[in-house]
Amino acid sequence: MRIRIVDAFTDRPFAGNPAGVLLLDAFPDDNRLQKIALEVNHAETAFAHPLPEGGAADWALRWFTPAAEVDLCGHATLATAHVLHTTGTHLGPVRFATRSGVLVATPAEDGSITLDFPTAPLTEVAIPDGVGEALGAEPLACFDTGPHVGDLLVELADEQTVHALRPDHKALAVHSRRGIIATARAEDPDLGHDFVSRCFFPNFGIDEDPVTGSAHTALAPYWSERLGRTALTGLQASPRSGRVRTELRGDRTLLTGRAITVIEGELLA
Repeated sequence: MRIRIVDAFTDRPFAGNPAGVLLLDAFPDDNRLQKIALEVNHAETAFAHPLPEGGAADWALRWFTPAAEVDLCGHATLATAHVLHTTGTHLGPVRFATRSGVLVATPAEDGSITLDFPTAPLTEVAIPDGVGEALGAEPLACFDTGPHVGDLLVELADEQTVHALRPDHKALAVHSRRGIIATARAEDPDLGHDFVSRCFFPNFGIDEDPVTGSAHTALAPYWSERLGRTALTGLQASPRSGRVRTELRGDRTLLTGRAITVIEGELLA
């Protein structure tokens, strides 16, 4: 069983968000998938196998954190599409059958890959008691991001506040199903990004996720409405950092980025 570690939403190694990728003939039982994801111990490990020709999708795809299976993951989808494309296993656009419906990944000649994901529905909610204290900064507004993303999106005062966050991860865990997306408008758009974010997912065993594609399905509609543009670039300001180009298309959001394989080996167990 070949296993690859791919850095996603970056064009250089040891940046972006690392994901394990395993291409299989079929899915083993869930317990084994979870144990492999725990052994890989990255934010997500993606498992994929080919589907019969002529159907609605080309590959089945599932994502596991070290603690649980998730409904939607952008960086591990990008990493899987990168492996399929660079190994010649699947050329051109690939359709993945997932818990969140059929997701399409389209490679471009410049090496980037665009993901077609469902746009997260945003519902403004009252700022929960204690969330500012747990996060280390008081939110200006809070939004529920719907069932597939499962986060609380909070806007903070400015970009520097997002960079400076040192949250209490245990205290954050009670405020959403998966975690918290903290965001603010970019201070200087000339630096190549329109907004910044950081993502904290203590309920899924991830204190801080380096670059989160699924979060950008909520960030894209949020900032598109406020900035008056459908095409934006987000900087996820984690220590590893990464950029996600977004384009809002109604109930779909396009996420574009690059990926690079950094490790390839064989799973022996």
